[in-house]
Amino acid sequence: MKISKEVKTAVLVILGIALFIFGFNYLKGQNLFESTDVYYTKFDYNALTKASTVTVNGNVVGKVQDIVYNYETGKTIISFTVSNKLDFAKSSKIRMYETGLMGGNGLAIINSYEGETAKYGDTLQSEVEPGLITSLTKNFSGISDNLDTTLKSTDSLINNLNRMVEDDSEAGLKRTIAELNGTLKSFKQLSNSANGLISQNDENISAILANFKTTSQNLSAISSELKEAELGTTLDNLSRTVESLNKVLTSVENGQGSMGKLVKDEALYNNLEAATKELEELLRDIKLHPKRYFRILSKKEIPYTPETAQ
Repeated sequence: MKISKEVKTAVLVILGIALFIFGFNYLKGQNLFESTDVYYTKFDYNALTKASTVTVNGNVVGKVQDIVYNYETGKTIISFTVSNKLDFAKSSKIRMYETGLMGGNGLAIINSYEGETAKYGDTLQSEVEPGLITSLTKNFSGISDNLDTTLKSTDSLINNLNRMVEDDSEAGLKRTIAELNGTLKSFKQLSNSANGLISQNDENISAILANFKTTSQNLSAISSELKEAELGTTLDNLSRTVESLNKVLTSVENGQGSMGKLVKDEALYNNLEAATKELEELLRDIKLHPKRYFRILSKKEIPYTPETAQ
C-alpha cells in the first residue's frame, strides 16, 4: 500500500504539534505521561512563577501549575500539582521559601503526619519562610534609614552653626574676635583677682590648715587614749553593776530579804510607826517634865500623867 505525500505531511505536522505541546509542558515542569493531583493554597503576595518547584524534604515532587489573584479577598491563589504517589496530611502546611541567592522561590510541603490524608482539590494552609536576601534587604533598609537620619541631623547641625556665625556686615568677624578677646580678658582678670585674694590671705589659710592639722592630731590622740583606756571593759563592768542592782531591786520588790520585808511587810511598818509615835511622846514628856526623869534635880517623884488631847 502506497502512502501519499499528503498523508505523510499530515502525520509529520501532527507529530510536530504533539512534540511541541509535550516540550512546552515539559519546559513548564509538567510531564504529560505522569499522573498528578492538583492542590491549592493562598498567600498574601506572589513571589512565585509558573513551573516553580514543589518539594518534600528537599526532593522535587511537583510544580506550580497556575497563579490567580482574587480581587475580592486580595489573596493570591496558587494551584500546584504533585505526584499521585505522594501521600501527606491535610493539616500540612505549604511553605514558600527562597531557592537560592540568585533569587527565585519555591514551595515546600511540610507534612504534619496528623489527621486525614489530603485529597485532590484540597486547599492547604500556607506560610512564608524569611529568606537570606529578604532579611539582608530589611537590615540594609534599616541601616539606610538610620544613615539618612544621621546625615539629615548633621546637615541641620551645620546649618545651625552657619546661622550662628553668619553676619551680613563687613565688621562681623572683627566684632566676634573682639568679643572673644573681651571674654578672655575677663577670665584673666578673674584669675588675677583669685590669685591676689589667695596671696593676701596666705597667712590665714596657713593658720587654718595648721589648726586643722592640730585638731586632727588631737582627735587621733583622743581615739588612741580611749582605745588604751579599755573603754569596752569599763562598759562591761558598768553593765554587770546595773544588772546586779536590778536584781537587788527585784528582790526588794518581791519582798525578799530584810529590805524587802521592811518595804512589803505592813505589820512591821505599823509597829515602826507606833514605836516612833511612842518615842515622840517620850521625848515630848522629857522636854516638859525633865525632873520626872532626872531625880538629881528633884527629890519628889512626879507621877506620869499622859497628855490629854486639846
